[in-house]
Amino acid sequence: MPTIRVSEAARFLGVSDDTVRRWTEHGTLTPVKDDGGRLAVDGLELARHARKLAQLPDDAQRRGSSARNRFVGLVTGITADTVMAQVELQCGPFRVVSLMSSEAVRELGLELGSVATAVVKATTVIIETPHGRATA
Repeated sequence: MPTIRVSEAARFLGVSDDTVRRWTEHGTLTPVKDDGGRLAVDGLELARHARKLAQLPDDAQRRGSSARNRFVGLVTGITADTVMAQVELQCGPFRVVSLMSSEAVRELGLELGSVATAVVKATTVIIETPHGRATA
């Protein structure tokens, strides 16, 4: 069973170390000790808790789609020339960057501070581990 230290768990969930400690004190997460004897939590239990906490803002424009990766966020950057544009969204703790035509930016009415959804349909997603092994 992988164990995750309290500070790492807090970073992964975007909360404070104290919040994770409170969760262990109140039974939301089961406290365990890592190999060094420090307070930690079970990785699988943390993953389940993270999934339960993850709730994206409603996407009012959602249509039927085979894409399962949807990130609702705020437009935080637009760099455009006459043909192409780079649009940055802040979706919770995640930065999502899209390259598109400048025409698409205008047609979508994208501007700094507006709400938008990044829809990702990828045949290849690279997963990396801290140990340096990668899987496609």
